[in-house]
Amino acid sequence: MKSSTLIAIIPARGGSKGIPGKNILSIAGKPLIVYTIEAALNADSIGQVFVTTDDEGIAAVAKQAGAEIIDRPPELSGDAASSETALLHALETIRDSGTALSENFVFLQCTSPLTLPEDIDGTVQALMDRQADTAFTATRFHGFVWKQDSSRKATGINHDKSIRLRRQDKEPEFLETGAVYVLNTQGFFANKHRFFGITAVYETPAERAPEIDEPNDLQIVSERLRARQRETLATLLRENGIKALVMDFDGVLTDNKVIVDPHGVESVRCCRGDGLGLNLLRQTPILTAVLSKEQNSVVAARCKKLQIECMHGVDQKLDVLTSWCESKNVSMSEILFVGNDANDVDCLRAAGVGAAPTDAHLSARDAAQIILQHNGGDGAIREVCDAFLEAFAN
Repeated sequence: MKSSTLIAIIPARGGSKGIPGKNILSIAGKPLIVYTIEAALNADSIGQVFVTTDDEGIAAVAKQAGAEIIDRPPELSGDAASSETALLHALETIRDSGTALSENFVFLQCTSPLTLPEDIDGTVQALMDRQADTAFTATRFHGFVWKQDSSRKATGINHDKSIRLRRQDKEPEFLETGAVYVLNTQGFFANKHRFFGITAVYETPAERAPEIDEPNDLQIVSERLRARQRETLATLLRENGIKALVMDFDGVLTDNKVIVDPHGVESVRCCRGDGLGLNLLRQTPILTAVLSKEQNSVVAARCKKLQIECMHGVDQKLDVLTSWCESKNVSMSEILFVGNDANDVDCLRAAGVGAAPTDAHLSARDAAQIILQHNGGDGAIREVCDAFLEAFAN
C-alpha cells in the first residue's frame, strides 16, 4: 500500500435485473467495473482497491483489472441487501486478514464509469479540509422540485411557488451523483450508514454525473466515454510528438481470421473505414507502415492499395522497427504502434504510445497504454486515424 493512503471498496453484486450482467457489460471497449477500478488505482489517495462480490465473472474481471477480491456471502447479495452491509463485511474481512484499516476509507460505485481519479482525490481532500466525518460527490443543482399530496395538489419542495427566483438568485443546492463517498472508518462501524457526523460535499462537473441504472443510461454514458477516449488518445499523440503510425496486420487491419480455399489460397477481411482513415492520414506529415510476422502476398497487396510501407515476414519485430526508425530519422518515442498479440508486446512497450484493439490478446492489452474502442479489422485503425486528425486540427 502507498504510504498515508486509503482503502477503496467497490461493491459489485451479480444478478442485476434492470440490465443483466451490468457490472461487467462492455461499454466503449471495457467492462463497466474496470473504469471505476482504474480510476481508483490511479488516484493518489488510494493504496488498495477491493471489490466485494458474489459473482465469479465479476471477480475474474476485477482481479484482472488490479483489484483484490472479497467474496460476499449470499445473505448480503440479494436485492434487499444494502451497500452498507456489504461495506461492513468487506471492512471486517480486510481487518481479519491482518491488513490494517485506514483511518478513512473510500466507497466507490461501479455504475459511475465517468468518475476520474481527481474526483476521488478531491472528495478525500474535501473531508480532510473541512474536518468532516463523511464526504460525497455531487453536482450543482438548479431545478425546481415539486411533490404531490394525496389529492394530487402540487407543492414546491425547494422553493416558494409564489416566487420564481432567477437561477443566479437561488441558494446553491447539490445533487448526489452516487459515485464517490469517503467515510471515517470507526465512525462507520459505530453508525452503520454513510452520512454520519459532519458531511462535506465535493462538487464535480455535471458531465461526469450520469450513472448507469436504466438501459437508456448506457447510450449517454457510452457516448461520453468514447468522446473522452478520443480526446485522451489525441492528447497523447500531441504530447508525445508522435510522427509515425506503425501497425501489425493480422488482428489490427484484419479481424484476425483467414479464409482458405481448396487450393490453399488465403484471403482476409479488412475494414473499408480503416482504409479511408489511412487515406485521410496521407494528407498529414504522419508516416505509416505495416510490420507483420505473416509472409503473405495479401499483406503486400493490401499495403500497396493503401499506399503504406510494408514490412512483412518479420520474426524480430522490435529489431526491424528500430532499424526503420533510424532510416526515417524518427525516434522510437515518436512512434504510435498498434499491435494485438504476444509478438507485438516488445514494440508496444518500446513505442512512444502503444495501442491495442479491444479484442487483442491479453498480453498485448497489458503492454498497451491505450485500449482502442474497436476490434481489429473493424474500425480500430480508423479510430487511430481520427485521433491523429483531431490532434493535427488542434
